[in-house]
Amino acid sequence: MKDIQKIVLFPFSGNAREALDACKKWDVLGFIDDDVSCSGKSFSGVSVIGNRSKLSELLRDKSISILAVPGRPETHRNRLSLIHSLNISADRWATVIHPTAVIGPNVEIGSNVLIMANTVITGGNSIGNHVVVLPNTTISHDTSIGDGSLIGSNVSISGSVNIGNEVYIGSGSRIINEISIGDRSLVGLGSVVIRDIRPNVRVVGCPARELLLDSDGSEPSDGSEP
Repeated sequence: MKDIQKIVLFPFSGNAREALDACKKWDVLGFIDDDVSCSGKSFSGVSVIGNRSKLSELLRDKSISILAVPGRPETHRNRLSLIHSLNISADRWATVIHPTAVIGPNVEIGSNVLIMANTVITGGNSIGNHVVVLPNTTISHDTSIGDGSLIGSNVSISGSVNIGNEVYIGSGSRIINEISIGDRSLVGLGSVVIRDIRPNVRVVGCPARELLLDSDGSEPSDGSEP
């Protein structure tokens, strides 16, 4: 019988805490976090055991892997830089797939990927590195998701969609077939995407539209923030 694999989670965030539910076949040693105020905190019996120095110490044990799943809407464009700053070799990243997820044939899944409960990924899809897919999401055939992207819960992505790098898709969104979403863009909660989205923009609504900026360059504060 194969030994249970050891894993540490980074950081002590909502995504990492939720990842515990998917780590049923892993021995979770603890959370790593840069924020010293998190030291000693715990969730579901799993504690924050240190910062990057502790991570370097742990990874001297070649049997330990890491899952790094930072990601908030306001920081999604920095996900890859934060993950790469950990300086982890490619062979140490974990990919964690919840046992209730359904993965179709000919699906390519990268490293440091988290796929949560009741997700359906049908045939011919390509999931890049450092991607998070939250629960109850469906990703239909021949869709590609770029590195560092985060797909919220209860999202429906139709076939042949091209999602770029470091894209954030808010929970409850719907994306029709053959749409392209440019790098580093954000789709707000519950949006319906029926046309291509340019890189580096935020869209919201039904149908999804780009958010306009106020005269000072900030986003509007009228409740339309995704």
